This record gives sequence, C-alpha cells and structure tokens, in this order.
Amino acid sequence: MREELMKFRQILLPALVATLLLIPVATLPAAAGPAQPGAASVKSDLPQPYIVKKGDTLWDIANYFFKEPMQWLHIWEKNLYITNPDLIYPGNKIWFDPNHQSGLTTVRPMPQVIVRPVERLAANTDTAMLMTALERQDFILPEQEQGVGHLLASPDERLNYGIHDRVYVKLDQPAPVGTLFDVFRTTDVIINPQSGEKMGLLVEHLGQVEIQSGQGGVQRGIVTKAFTEISRGDRLKPARVIDPHLQPVQPEQKLAGTIMYIRSGAHEAAQNQVIGLTLGQEQGVKAGMSLSIMRTGRIVEDQVTDEPVQLPSEKIGNVLVLVAQPHASIALITSSTAPVNIGDAVFGEPAR
Repeated sequence: MREELMKFRQILLPALVATLLLIPVATLPAAAGPAQPGAASVKSDLPQPYIVKKGDTLWDIANYFFKEPMQWLHIWEKNLYITNPDLIYPGNKIWFDPNHQSGLTTVRPMPQVIVRPVERLAANTDTAMLMTALERQDFILPEQEQGVGHLLASPDERLNYGIHDRVYVKLDQPAPVGTLFDVFRTTDVIINPQSGEKMGLLVEHLGQVEIQSGQGGVQRGIVTKAFTEISRGDRLKPARVIDPHLQPVQPEQKLAGTIMYIRSGAHEAAQNQVIGLTLGQEQGVKAGMSLSIMRTGRIVEDQVTDEPVQLPSEKIGNVLVLVAQPHASIALITSSTAPVNIGDAVFGEPAR
C-alpha cells in the first residue's frame, strides 16, 4: 500500500501541478482596449448577416449582440455601404464579420475609391426643434385659408377639445374612415415688403383629427393629437406627411433671394426662429434645402482716396426650408452669428 501511494505522488501530482500552472495563462484577459466585432470576437451564434427590423439602430444592435452600445461605430466600419449611420432601414443586411459576408467564392473587381459624404444635420441644428417646427406650423396659399372643413361640435356639447375627445366635423367633401386632418388657425399673413403682394399665410397646427364614421357633410371624428386647446370653428386641412428623417440638401442651381418676414412681426430673428423667404418652388426651392444668410457689407469712406467703398458681404447664418410654395417659402434658422433682419440676402450654391 505504501509503494502504491508513492507511485501516485510521483506520477499524478506533477501532472496536476502542471495543469494548475497553465490555467492562469489560458484565462488571462485580452490586452486592454475596446473589443471590436471582428472575426476574432464574433459569437458563433450571431446571424451572418443580421436583417434590420423596424425601429433598429446601430446603437441598439451593438448593445443587443455585444452588450456594448459603443460598438456601433465598429459595426458601421464593417458595412461601408451604409453612408449615414443614423439611417438604416428594414431589410438592410448588417455584417459583423466581413470575412464571412458570403458562403460563396466571389470574384472581386479592381480596387477603386468611392467617396460619399455622410449626410447628417449640422451639429448645431436642434433636431427636436426642427421636428416641432415641421409638425406645428405650415405655410399655405391665401386661397387655402378656409381649409376643407371645420370642427362643428361634440357629443357632450363642450366648446373646447383635447386628445381622444370625440367631435363632429363638417367637410366640403365626404372623407373615408381613417382620413387624417390637421386642425389649424391662421397666425400671420406673409407679405412681400417690396411688392406689397400677399405671398401666403403662416398657420399654427393645433392637432389632428381622424375620421371615424358618418356620411354626407357631417362626420364623426376623434382628436388623435392636441398641441394646444382645440375649439369649435377651427379649420381643417388634409394632414401633411412629415419626413422624420429630413436631411439637408444643396440646391441644384444658384439661388438668390431675401428675407421678407420674421414670425410674430419681430424686427430681428436668431437661431431656431421661423422666417419667410422670397424664394419658392418656381425658383427650385423645396423642403429640406439648406441656404446661407448673407449680410450686405456696409459702405465706408476710404481714408486714403476719400471715396466710398462697399465692404464684402458676410455670412451670418444658415436656414433649412420647411415648406415651399410657388413664389415663397418658410424656413428655420439653424445657426446665426448675428441678428437676422428683414432684407438680409439668402443664397444657395450647388454641391461641388
């Protein structure tokens, strides 16, 4: 028995010690630094590719598969066909390991460089303010002032309404069930100060009403959105479809106009305020177009020649067009370095 115990100690104990010495080496953590979802770190059960679903973002995808939201940047780097990481759509394919983007042998063309600018709102653009401006106001033609109908009454005879309240609406033409209407009031008349021409009306959206049932001129509806109190007699117009991913675009041709209106009759405007422009669809302007505000240089006296000299114009801000009509438009000031005044010039240049 003693001899067997000695053999056990001589053979098994050294092997056990050697095994224990190897364990720390095998389980040492990787070198410091952020893990990347490349070939070495991709989990074996990850889908290749992952098919984007409605509501997905690269941030959410990185958090779900790697428990680290900041890995979204590495995922983007491995899917260069995505030019804007903020805009991915259902059906897009996301590859976590570019070495396994196909189970088939592929023949690749000669390398080439494709330069695509990443489209995104300027860093100083308040996207929440932009969405609010788009949703809660509109610019309509003078002949559209009466809308296509109005709020008539409610089942409980109240005069004012909020979200989820049931109402009766009177329409010029019957509307199918499910049709949405913007509830609005006229706020300002926009007039070209040079010609005196009435260019359009700035209207405030109070909320939205959805048609529930009814026939003829009077139909039942329900208030689905209420930004402020809605009252009997408030006008209706077909609901405007708003693109939540509105991106700035450059004009396709040179544009030159002036600022003709500042909301609420103000004399000056600044960032995040709405202004009216003497540029419209006839000049090639459309929603989402990015334009520059220019201040005409003042005239100074040359101390050497005693002659008046006009200084160069200076850029003082940027605007994003919200709504364009044939001969005018309204825009949101997205940045400004000086007070913006009626008469300041607005320019647009095609992308180079």
